[in-house]
Amino acid sequence: MASADTKIHNSTDLDVYCQQVALRAKAASRELAAISGETKIAWLQRAAQLLRDSIDSLQQANEGDLAAAPDYGLTEAQIDRLRLTPERIEGIATALEEVAVLKDPIGQVIDSTVRPNGLTINKVRVPLGVVFFIYESRPNVTADAAAICVKGGNAVILRGGKEAIHSSQAIVGLLHKAAEEVGLPVDAVQLVNTTDRAAVGHFLAFSELIDVAIPRGGEGLIRRVTAEAQMPVIKHFDGNCHVYVDAAADQKMATQIVVNSKSQRLGVCNAAESLLVHADIASEFLPLVAQALEAKGIELRGDERVCELVESAKPASEADFGAEYLAPIISVCVVSSVEDAIEHINRYGSGHTDTIVTNDLEASERFAVGVDSSAVMINASTRFNDGGEFGLGAEIGISTDKFHARGPCGIEELTSYKYVVHGNGQVRS
Repeated sequence: MASADTKIHNSTDLDVYCQQVALRAKAASRELAAISGETKIAWLQRAAQLLRDSIDSLQQANEGDLAAAPDYGLTEAQIDRLRLTPERIEGIATALEEVAVLKDPIGQVIDSTVRPNGLTINKVRVPLGVVFFIYESRPNVTADAAAICVKGGNAVILRGGKEAIHSSQAIVGLLHKAAEEVGLPVDAVQLVNTTDRAAVGHFLAFSELIDVAIPRGGEGLIRRVTAEAQMPVIKHFDGNCHVYVDAAADQKMATQIVVNSKSQRLGVCNAAESLLVHADIASEFLPLVAQALEAKGIELRGDERVCELVESAKPASEADFGAEYLAPIISVCVVSSVEDAIEHINRYGSGHTDTIVTNDLEASERFAVGVDSSAVMINASTRFNDGGEFGLGAEIGISTDKFHARGPCGIEELTSYKYVVHGNGQVRS
């Protein structure tokens, strides 16, 4: 199959190409601001139907990506994530329909007050504008990101990996067809059709055209975008998530939560990478949880006390306590109090997701107040920090920032607000 990559021969041409994409996105975002919620729903529903009707052509496009995958050095697991099957295409279509039924946030009155002079002050939710989304090579992310952004009234520029370019182009083509049919601006969703990495730098310079950049991928990509972007960035660097098992924990519950948090899926940002155990129960609990983790193939790297209690544990280095392994390894530390657990998490954690297992209400409240993370869980797995699990619908990522969004970023997190003031002739004296 011929390459789907748009060939751009020099930096000037690349800048012109990127600027034209951004200009079209800006114009489309202004049109979207006036598009009804019903039109966005119709677009999502029609796009879902087109996906189901186009399984053969989507798989044919996907074959081009699968054929090139070995040349990119992808592992078997990465190739599997790239593959489009009829079941996965159905899953993408269903996800669009799920976004369609979510409440449209645009125009929502967040707050309303009436001043003594009679002015009515309404705080109204509005779109951010144009989103530049840079993401890994998974075809379903192309559709998910487009759906979330447009449902929130935003135009989106999609910069996916070269590994999925044929699949992404085929999906975006169907999104464009649906947009034409229902009267949605086609340029509300644009795929960057060059795999030249320099294109990212050009887009990151267009602060007057792009309102926010969202990188979703490895730490190197996120740090590059953060350093170069001239517009706000919604990001997370690491997912060093902790489970703290308190002295007052139900140990059976704690074991289940630890094992699920760590091993349900290893390579995700909300998987637990660190386990903290209160000293009062360490001698009883650590051998039990170690056995359960080792049954799942998990290696323990512990402090001195852990290594005394668990013969198979390996000594942990300072770096281990701050590591996001994304692998069958977990760091383990014994602490003397909930305050010590909080201090450890705030020192070594990444502000993503941390959980306490305890039957002590006061301890859980101190933990919830003291831990500075996007999500604090009480007696539940870290794996629940997810847009779908929180009832937000699809998400575009999980932010560890504090501005502008924190935690799972769904439709509302891709909005801002403005004040709309109603008067009847008031003038300021």
